[in-house]
Amino acid sequence: MSENLSELYSNQRTLFGRGSLDKLVPLLAAQSQPTLLFCGQSFLQSAAYDRLKAELNRQIIGYEIVSHEASPADIDGWVARWRGHVDRVVAIGGGSVLDAAKAFSAMMQHPLPTARYLEKVGDTPVQPVTLPLIAIPTTAGTGSEVTQNAVVTDQHDIQVKASLRHVVFVPQVAILDPDLLKGAPDPVLATCGIDAFTHLFEAWLSSKGNLFTRQLALTGLRQFVQAWPNLNRQDADGDRAREAMMMASWLGGVSLSSAGLGVIHGIAGELGAIKPFHHGEVCGRLLFPFLDQLADSTHPQQRALMDELHPQLFSEPTDSPASFLKQWLQQQAITPFWRGGPGLTADEVEWILARANSKNSLVNYSREQMHAMLTQAWTLTH
Repeated sequence: MSENLSELYSNQRTLFGRGSLDKLVPLLAAQSQPTLLFCGQSFLQSAAYDRLKAELNRQIIGYEIVSHEASPADIDGWVARWRGHVDRVVAIGGGSVLDAAKAFSAMMQHPLPTARYLEKVGDTPVQPVTLPLIAIPTTAGTGSEVTQNAVVTDQHDIQVKASLRHVVFVPQVAILDPDLLKGAPDPVLATCGIDAFTHLFEAWLSSKGNLFTRQLALTGLRQFVQAWPNLNRQDADGDRAREAMMMASWLGGVSLSSAGLGVIHGIAGELGAIKPFHHGEVCGRLLFPFLDQLADSTHPQQRALMDELHPQLFSEPTDSPASFLKQWLQQQAITPFWRGGPGLTADEVEWILARANSKNSLVNYSREQMHAMLTQAWTLTH
């Protein structure tokens, strides 16, 4: 009877709304303690930081700049530098910043090196201890502010992209301010947005899905459809779009935590272990050949879920919901992120396929099907 059970873990406190970043300094001041800031360089150059800087700097003892997906060595270095000096963490940035801060917060309370605790390669279970963390996303895509995992990437030594995972790693507080998306470059808005879509869509199609998880995913997918064409507009429609995408991203994080992900992430996680491609772009590129395969699928539950989803999102009737969705996503995108760019070698494709899996997809995708997704998404190079 418990096979169809869903569990929801989310923040103890979530603040949502335009201008909600202004709540950060009063929140920190209400309970003074040594606080470290994790952020990206772009935040330090933003108008938001310029406005907050004087007050915020009185509440923190230092900051770490995150420029890429954190490796075990990065995290171990931060822990060595700050252990015994920090009691609270603030993370302001995209998914890489938030994941780095989540991993740091957890590893500050663990004695061994980070790699020992990592899924796929570690030999030691994580413990339910972490520093309190306030997560403030400046992109809308990963949903990391509400997930229980911190993604860690090592593309050189152990070639792995894996998570530190425990329910207590969900950030205590999330501040969701859609105005922080303003001014982000079109490729960032689009590739992060398609990551949120993929979380929601794979949760909708998940073998672990039920009424609870699919209603959460559906709410997020509706918000995504409202947001997708208008993310870069500098008017009221743009403000509404960024608000809707911030909501879709949060719901994507909730949905993936409850229902799991599918083959797109089953491939993307392995590709991310060896190539420094943007994770959202990877998911988006894989999504389109996946939708082609979905259009030809004879799996009865997949077909039923697609037939159920289409009229919830679009008013136009169609004989092929998956083909319609692919065309709509590409036509309405603010930039064609899936074109051009670096390719993959045949050896890299083989390395990825040897490790990829279908995760919680309703279909167990074959090596040939996954090979087709990869080679349609990227040009093969020599």
